[in-house]
Amino acid sequence: MHISRLLILLSAFLISCIATSAEVIVGAARPGEYLPLLKDKRVALLSNHTGLVDGRHTLDTLLSLGVNVTVIFSPEHGFRGTADAGEHVAGSVDKVTGIPIASLYNGSGSRMPSREVMDRFDIIVTDIQDVGLRFYTYYITMLDLMDAAAAHNKEFMVLDRPNPNGMTVDGPILDMTLKSGVGRLPIPILHGMTLGELALMIKGEGWLTSSYPLSLTVIPCEGYTHATRYTLPVAPSPNLPDMQAIYLYPSTCLFEGTVMSLGRGTEYPFTIYGHPAMSGCSFSFTPKSRPGAKNPPLLNRRCFGHNLRNMPTDSIIAHGLDLSYIIEAYRNPGMKKQPKFFTPFFDKLIGNRRIRQLIEQGYSAERIQATWANDVLRFKEQRRPYLLYPES
Repeated sequence: MHISRLLILLSAFLISCIATSAEVIVGAARPGEYLPLLKDKRVALLSNHTGLVDGRHTLDTLLSLGVNVTVIFSPEHGFRGTADAGEHVAGSVDKVTGIPIASLYNGSGSRMPSREVMDRFDIIVTDIQDVGLRFYTYYITMLDLMDAAAAHNKEFMVLDRPNPNGMTVDGPILDMTLKSGVGRLPIPILHGMTLGELALMIKGEGWLTSSYPLSLTVIPCEGYTHATRYTLPVAPSPNLPDMQAIYLYPSTCLFEGTVMSLGRGTEYPFTIYGHPAMSGCSFSFTPKSRPGAKNPPLLNRRCFGHNLRNMPTDSIIAHGLDLSYIIEAYRNPGMKKQPKFFTPFFDKLIGNRRIRQLIEQGYSAERIQATWANDVLRFKEQRRPYLLYPES
């Protein structure tokens, strides 16, 4: 058996031996830890539909506990989590509480709140479910608000939540000349950190653009380790409807930088992929306009490709950032007849200009993965001082 294949199978076996944890207590469920720090302060809450504890939103919990919430910040997909990826979301008022919602995806070109908004509060509290990927934009919203808090002498708090991909660190470190809305920090695609840990690293590594100090507090989870197989209680965004999509997302999201469809506009985004020109494939699907994917790639065109929905979870996790799907599609005889396969967005997503070239030159997924292995090891050492949870 090829040695790399043997190692992958061994990793899958070890991962399968790790018990899932139903006993994780998220930061938002620990009011005894955060309430004393919010007393007599005006609070801005960065959250969305994922900010739930036992079906109740953190906003409602804070208000019931007498916390003075004066502003709500909403990230990509909006406060209710229904907008398309990158869709502009206007500021509004929460219909239930009447608290103003200051959208950070309003199309203004800046995610920095205005002076008027910053004057309404003393501390920003973040409670949002991330999925642990460099191109998943919730951490970028947090980063921008950390900068704003430092610049305006406001405090910052993270009510931490588990990272469902927290068992894996993989992928190239972002080439900062490719910094964009889908990558802002010199971290791998799978960084393996919670938002609380990442916030500590942002501050500790000097990654804030503001030169002013930031008062940062993280309320950690209880019962969580980086090996915990944590199932999200609610979909973090419209096109990540289940755990299969969340586990495959690090690898299949790279199709966003190609002419392919990754299933947006179907029931199974990020778990299928295809194109009308792909040959030799019995599986097919047709993207349609639907909530969360109003105008998906290859709209109303029948695509032929592959269905990954039955792929074992242990195998997905063991492979880490898996380029084999992209490589298989790139080498498909039908796709070879297309005028192009990659778009300029691919380099921004992968965070490295060399990876696309290696694929075009015929390198295998394993050989390409080896090119960033040392960077991953260095990053693991760099992040170690900021970890709040055991790695196993």
